[in-house]
Amino acid sequence: MSKTNHMPFRRLATLLMLLAGVASAAPQEGPDTVTVFEGARLITGDGSAPIENAAFLVANGRITAVGQKGALALPPGAVRVDLSGKTVMPALVDDHVHMGYRKGGSFSASNYTRENLLDILDRFAFFGVAAILETGTGRGGLPYRVRAEAQTGARYLTTGSGIAMPAAGPGGAMRDAIYGVTTEAQARQAVRELAAHQPDMVKIWVDDRDGKVEKLRPELYRAIIDEAHRHHLKVMAHIVYLADVKDLLRADVDGFAHMVRDKEVDDELLALLKARPNVFFLETLWGERRALYTSRPAWLDDPILRDIYTADDLKELAGQFSSDPAAPPQAVAHARALAEMSLRNTAKLQAAGVLLGLGTDTGGMNGGQFFGLGTHIELELLVRRVGLTPMQALVIGTRNSAAILGLDALGTLAPGKSADFIVLDANPLDDISNTRRIARVYLRGKEIPRDALKARWAARN
Repeated sequence: MSKTNHMPFRRLATLLMLLAGVASAAPQEGPDTVTVFEGARLITGDGSAPIENAAFLVANGRITAVGQKGALALPPGAVRVDLSGKTVMPALVDDHVHMGYRKGGSFSASNYTRENLLDILDRFAFFGVAAILETGTGRGGLPYRVRAEAQTGARYLTTGSGIAMPAAGPGGAMRDAIYGVTTEAQARQAVRELAAHQPDMVKIWVDDRDGKVEKLRPELYRAIIDEAHRHHLKVMAHIVYLADVKDLLRADVDGFAHMVRDKEVDDELLALLKARPNVFFLETLWGERRALYTSRPAWLDDPILRDIYTADDLKELAGQFSSDPAAPPQAVAHARALAEMSLRNTAKLQAAGVLLGLGTDTGGMNGGQFFGLGTHIELELLVRRVGLTPMQALVIGTRNSAAILGLDALGTLAPGKSADFIVLDANPLDDISNTRRIARVYLRGKEIPRDALKARWAARN
């Protein structure tokens, strides 16, 4: 028999070994085991000073006590995990993601499968992302079924299908995933159909794509917001223009999937937001990375990228930061102007105390297939380009983003919270890029088998 004919058996053997690796990498403690993690610097996620030489107890996937090493009473038989020299921070939450369409370099609706959705959740988990919100591009009933099933990777929240004018929502392979509405009756019916699945939010598009499509009309988004609130659902709006943001606020919208990008935030908007302190904005700077970087970013050389991305992936990613000689200079200048406006407005809203959350747009038209990586680069952009402190950026990516999604058990490390945390080899308060120096990830109190995941992805390439 030829060497070629042996290949299927070899691949099967490899897959069996990988499955065994995943099983063996999973924690073996029983449900009553108490684990004490001690010796690390602990960043709790609430903005307070870190606890040096910390200790925290985990039982049944929950944190039961937090303090300093040696100060906590340990039950008999507690398992000790020494994290001396490490920094622990809460796992991240990404409030703006498009799931399922990206698979390697492919961008297609045919990729929207159970297997791909679960794989993407594992990719987020690998990077220490505890939960994501799929924003408006879910297809049929599949996202709700996967939401109920997913128990080991990142938590999966979804808005299901978003709502816009016909063919005026997302682009490319995602275009047919939405409800296209033209009447108030259709708008309300779309919300009622969504409500039957209990989505985690409702997504609408209020954007004319530089005059190429019709924006969702005010009478329609007012009907959507009213109907959603009748069903106890929040509404998030995709926007660009300051005037639309103001009118949506008057219509009682709950938050925005992007930052204002056409004009500077003004006093009128700040007054509207002061009256609505729970309204949120997501900055989605990762989605604007091509316009924000004018040279090759240093993070392209991070070892973590080589852990899970193919050479083709990395070549494609690096190519995004090279100037395209075919790109019209006017279009490039326009994109950069919008991105710079996003930076300024993010800083202004942060200074005004507006609720900001982390959202990357990963998986969408501009987000690419770099799930999890984009979440960390978003943190870096908040510090290096917006001007926030590392602590402010971490609060946005943990506590704030969890609160926006109503995930009360996530976002901070305190008694009663879910044990979702990242163990880092260096302190992100010294350098925000250290969030990518990941030693371990724990979700729901269980260590994510990162080495087994790397091996699984390598076997596919």
